[in-house]
Amino acid sequence: MSEPLNLERTVTAEFSHQRVDHIAVQLFPEYSRSKLQNWIVSGELTVDGKIRKCKEKLPGGEVIRIQATLEVLQDHQPQDMPIDVIYKDDTIIVINKPMGLVVHPGAGKKDGTLLNALLFHFPELSQVPRAGIVHRLDKDTTGLMVVARTLMAHGHLIEQLQTREMGREYEAVVIGQLTGGGMVNEPIARHSTQRIKMAVQPMGKEAITHYRLLKKYDHHSHIRLKLETGRTHQIRVHMAYLHYPLVGDSTYAGRLRLPKGISEELQYELKNFPRQALHAQQLELIHPKTGEQMCFNSDLPEDFVDLLSALEFEFNSHERF
Repeated sequence: MSEPLNLERTVTAEFSHQRVDHIAVQLFPEYSRSKLQNWIVSGELTVDGKIRKCKEKLPGGEVIRIQATLEVLQDHQPQDMPIDVIYKDDTIIVINKPMGLVVHPGAGKKDGTLLNALLFHFPELSQVPRAGIVHRLDKDTTGLMVVARTLMAHGHLIEQLQTREMGREYEAVVIGQLTGGGMVNEPIARHSTQRIKMAVQPMGKEAITHYRLLKKYDHHSHIRLKLETGRTHQIRVHMAYLHYPLVGDSTYAGRLRLPKGISEELQYELKNFPRQALHAQQLELIHPKTGEQMCFNSDLPEDFVDLLSALEFEFNSHERF
C-alpha cells in the first residue's frame, strides 16, 4: 500500500546559503536524509517547481515541494504493548510516556518501542510517516508526546514545531543551587569525539532553552523549562553547559558525587534514582483539524515525587537563620 504525499515549505532566512539536501532535512525532519535525497534525485522534490541537485545552495525565499508516493511502513511490526493514552480523537493522540521506553527503532533497538506499540493499537498509523510520531523524548525521560493520526495532522504538527507554536514545558531537578531563572541560547551539535553525546558547538544548530526556579534546596534546584527548539538532549546539554547538570544524568553529569553531610535517606534516593530527573509536564498545541488551542498536563511520576520529597525533608530538617 502507498499514500500520495504533497507537502510545501518555504526556505526561510535561517536556512539561506545551505545545500538543498541539508535544507530539506531541516524543513522535513519527519523523513530520513536518504529518502529526501532520493526524492531530490528523482525529481519528486522540487525547488520553485524545478529539479535541483542535492549539493546546490539556495539563497533563500524558495518554495520546496514534495510530490511523492509514501510507502506504508513495512519494516516495523506491531507489538501488543501498553500505552498510557490521555487523549485521542480522529486526528491526534496524546500519550504519557513512561521511563525506559524507546520512542523509535534504531541501532541496537529494532523493536519493543513506542512506534511498535502505536502500530498495534492504531493500525492506520502505518500510513503516516514514523507512525505519526512528530517529536521524541529520550528513553528515560517521562511525560507527554503528541502523535498524528493522519498525514494532514502530521504535516500541521511538524509545522507547529518549526514555527514554535507548539509549547513544551518540562520539570527537572539539577545539581547545584540556582539563584533564579534565565535563558540558554547556545547551538548544539554532535560531540566531536564522543558520538553518543551532544554538545554546545559554535557551528551547531540553534538551540534555545528557558528555565525558571521553582525551589532551591541545600545542594539542588527544582526547575521548570520551556523549549523554543527541539534538539537532541537539548535540556540535558544546556543545563550541563551551565554547570547545573540533571540529577541522575550519567551521560552529562559524570559520576555521582554526594554532597557532604546529607542524610542517609537522601543518599539512598540520589544513589538509586534510575534516570535523568526530567519530565515533559505540559504540552500546548493547535488542533490540526479544529484550530482549537489545546493544553495537556501530566503529573510527576512516582520516582520524581520521591526525589523531591527527600530533598524537601532534608531542607526542612536544617535550622535556618
